[in-house]
Amino acid sequence: MNTIFFILRQTLTFSIPLLVVALGGMFSERSGVVNIALEGIMVFGAFTSILFINIVEDTMSGQLLLLLAILIAGLAGILISLLHAYASINMKANQVISGTAINLLTPAVAVYVARMIQNVQQINFNNTFRIPHVPVLGKIPGLGDVLFKDAYITTYLGIAILIVSAIVLYKTKFGLRLRACGEHPHAADSVGINVYKIRYAGVMLSGMLGGIGGLIFVIPTSTNFNATVAGYGFLALAVLIFGQWKPMRIFFASLFFGLMKTIAATYSSIPFLLNLGVPNTFFKMTPFVATLIVLAFTSKKSQAPKASGVPYDKSIH
Repeated sequence: MNTIFFILRQTLTFSIPLLVVALGGMFSERSGVVNIALEGIMVFGAFTSILFINIVEDTMSGQLLLLLAILIAGLAGILISLLHAYASINMKANQVISGTAINLLTPAVAVYVARMIQNVQQINFNNTFRIPHVPVLGKIPGLGDVLFKDAYITTYLGIAILIVSAIVLYKTKFGLRLRACGEHPHAADSVGINVYKIRYAGVMLSGMLGGIGGLIFVIPTSTNFNATVAGYGFLALAVLIFGQWKPMRIFFASLFFGLMKTIAATYSSIPFLLNLGVPNTFFKMTPFVATLIVLAFTSKKSQAPKASGVPYDKSIH
């Protein structure tokens, strides 16, 4: 039973950043802008927030420091996403090339700035954010062991972001306008919706969640940051496609890929897997093989927003 609880906890740990980043990608693509820059946005958000933690951790610690770091990660994500928004919306550049440029730019910036500040590219921090046991809730049989022991507030934040995203997308005027701009931007424009502003909002939301996702990925899994998020941004794109650009489907897709990542990262702690005698390289490639298999079987049925990736020009009808 302890092994099952361990697997479930680890699956949540790896699923939450995928969930948050994929939801960010959903807002961007639902508005009509393809955002493959999620990897670069995650790196930039993680870098700025971990650097902040490194600088102030001598005077501050615990949950307050983590909340401030989350805020900084979100703002950093918005800042870097504006480059993609300007290139894609104003300049009508190829959105794939723009995203790729950001993916190449941000790790280089992170390494350069880190070396300039402290002479090494690796940024260390003290992890004072783990919650050993949540009072009362931690005593709930089963659920308490999974959600409320050895937990991080980032897990609860991820679940809250999922709920808010679903409400915003389907129950608000903004969500309706966002979906309209991603499906039929000219029709949306004809009823007075500013397509450019809505698309900017979608990309900025994507940047905010991508930046936060970068921090959420690093905090539970490491005590240093080395200008990489191990391909999680690209994995989040797979989650987005597998989840059909819908919040709840994205949630279940993130759980699946989180489980695959758990197998890859913690197989040595799972007796059943360890006793199989399979080479460790097999387990390490599990998430990416699963991605290829899942996308091979589901990509034909995937229906992205009709105007996703198509630059909007008001003068062309």
